[in-house]
Amino acid sequence: MLDVSDFKHFRINHSELFADRQNHINGIENFWNQAKRHMRKFNGVPKAHFGLFLKECEWRFNTSDPSKQLTQIKQWVKRHLR
Repeated sequence: MLDVSDFKHFRINHSELFADRQNHINGIENFWNQAKRHMRKFNGVPKAHFGLFLKECEWRFNTSDPSKQLTQIKQWVKRHLR
């Protein structure tokens, strides 16, 4: 189980701080929503491997097209099986 005892959560008043110039909070909120939904399937993630699970979520978020994901995985497999 992930230890979040040192985690500090700050609430944002969306009516005042929804966007600061070009920095919107929608992107990060969307990422965390997808990451939590994906990791929920595993019924808890070992603390030692949390970074790897999060990195996978980042990759899935930034490479949202499944055909591109498959192409990239095939390239990685070819590269590492040589």
